[in-house]
Parts: sequence; C-alpha cells; structure tokens
Amino acid sequence: MSADLIPAANLFVGEEERAAVDRVLRGGQLAQGPEVAAFEQEFARALVDGWECVAVSSGTAGAHLGLLAAGVSPGDEVIVPSFTFAATANSVALTGATPVFVDIEPTTFCLDPKAVEAAVTPRTRGIMPVHLYGHPADMAALSDIARRHGLDVFEDAAQAHGAAIDGRLVGTFGQFAMFSLYPTKNMTSGEGGMVSCATPEIARTLRLLRNQGMDRRYENEVIGFNYRMTDVHAAIGRVQLDRLPDWTKTRQSNAAFYDAHLNGVTTPRVRTGYTHVYHQYTVRVGDERERFAKALADEHGVGSGIYYPTPTHRLPSYSLGLDLPETERAAATVLSLPVHPALDAHDLDRVVHAVTAVAKAGA
Repeated sequence: MSADLIPAANLFVGEEERAAVDRVLRGGQLAQGPEVAAFEQEFARALVDGWECVAVSSGTAGAHLGLLAAGVSPGDEVIVPSFTFAATANSVALTGATPVFVDIEPTTFCLDPKAVEAAVTPRTRGIMPVHLYGHPADMAALSDIARRHGLDVFEDAAQAHGAAIDGRLVGTFGQFAMFSLYPTKNMTSGEGGMVSCATPEIARTLRLLRNQGMDRRYENEVIGFNYRMTDVHAAIGRVQLDRLPDWTKTRQSNAAFYDAHLNGVTTPRVRTGYTHVYHQYTVRVGDERERFAKALADEHGVGSGIYYPTPTHRLPSYSLGLDLPETERAAATVLSLPVHPALDAHDLDRVVHAVTAVAKAGA
C-alpha cells in the first residue's frame, strides 16, 4: 500500500487562528477577558438562537457545572446513555448524583425514550440525552417524558454543533446544553467547552462556579472551581466558529456521497426533519469489526475509529451488570469512517472502494 493514510479525523488550524492567538498575546490579557466574552456572544447568536452562553475550560467542565447550576445533587438520579464517552456519566457522578444507564435506539444510537420511561424512579431528577455523532436525540419524546414526570432535560451536545430538529437548534431544548471544543470536534478552541443556558439564573450560577465562586474579585459568593476559558482559546474558537458553516456543509456533502455509494455496510439513518452534522459518519460492519478496520488501514490506507468499544456501564469506573442489548450490539459493530472537511473527491472514492472491497472479502 503506497498511498498515504487517510486519517479518521483532521484538525485544521490555519493562519487566521495563529493571527488571533498573536493578537491576544500582544494584548497581554490572557485569562477570561474580552475574547471570551465576545466568543460567548458570537456562539450564542450562531448556534443556540441567542441563548446565553458561558465558556468553560472543557466540555466535561461545562456538563459538570451545568448540572450543579440546575440543582442536581447527591441522592438524585440522572438518566443517561451508556453508549457514549464516559464524560457524560462522569459529569453526573461528580455532582454526587447517580447516573442511571439505559439503552439506545438501534438506528440513531441515541437514548431510547421507552427505556428512559421505564427507568424513571422517585429519585430521578433529569434526563441527559447525547446527540451522538451529530444526530439529535428524540427530543420531542424525551421532553414529553420529562414534562409528565416533572423532570429536567440536560443536553450533551458535545458532538452536535449546528444540529437541529425541524429547524430548532440543539442546545435549546433543556435547562442547559454542553458543547465540547476539543480538537477533534467539528470546531475547536484548542480545548474548552460552551454551555447554553435556559435561564439567567443558571447562567449566573455557571459564571460563579467556573471562577472560584466570584462575580467580583475576592468576593466569593459560593464555593467554586477554576474552570475558566483563556482568551487564547477563545480567540481560536472565534475563528473556527466563522469556518463552521462551510465545514458542516462539506461534512454533510461527504456523508451524502457515502450514502449513495457505500456497499456492504449499514449506513447511518437520519430521521425526517433532523439535521445531522456528522461529527462522525458511523456504519455497522458486523462482528468482525476489528479485522475490518485493520484491513481498511493496512490494505487500503483508510483510517477509521471505534466510538465506543466499551459501554460506559462496563468500564472499571462503573462496572455494572446491566442488560442493554442495543448498546452492547452497537459497541461491537460500529465503525466511524473519515468524513472531515479535508477530504477531497479522490479521498472519498478511495474510502468507498476500500469499504466495498473489505466488505466483499469478508474482512
């Protein structure tokens, strides 16, 4: 195999990002200054219909503080998927509450509303869906369950910048939503997170908690954390935010090409009226997934990723013996193919040829 490897993910940081960082360094104000404030306002206008946003040091920090600001505390339960990155459940556990793991839908990989309904107990405080891979969870059904049981909804939108349902953007359905700005996400600030807030009270509490409990210096109102975003990170994020619409269109175009040309694998389903932003283009390849991925790389120079090989409830940090069959099946069969904006037409053809060849050969 002589062709260069097509990477599963690609980080693009160009001259505009470098110039933005230099501007901050020359200005001398590095920690949670005017760049952070501008980034919060621009993110709010672009991605969450003007909801107030609070920038933090990571997506996990955002989910943790959002839950605390919404009043989640020890003794509470929050229903979460197990088929996701561990940070979803970890953010619940860090509040002292208990993450309650339930199964997913087989087509969207997002929370199964029927499983959520069955998991509600008198201790349930809220539901935390994950808009996994960039496809929104079934917010109509989940919001209905929440209303009927008097629960809150908290969105994990870490992978879903710009995703929507019937034109309504994710991040505007719950008490808060967390977006990750990690380097591999659809846009990045180098590291960081953004939280959209349903109420001014949640936003103010978040701002206190991220900054050692202070609104004004040395006037600590509550016990807080150092979860601040730097102006360096915010400056990168502002540039990336401007690039995001074109990158999203390219991801969607790449996904449409795969939909039309891939054979031998089960391609993603997108619900009618839903806008998928394709943080990952995730297919099912059957029980020989590891061999399939190895053949793609070794024989065809196509990288791929497995998100996620071990359900969260089975990680050593939780180690729960639960019966979540769709979660287990997804963890054993999914494979994410390159869908990032750096792909050109030749790359897309190579991916299609590689997947078809490996599937035909039986991995």
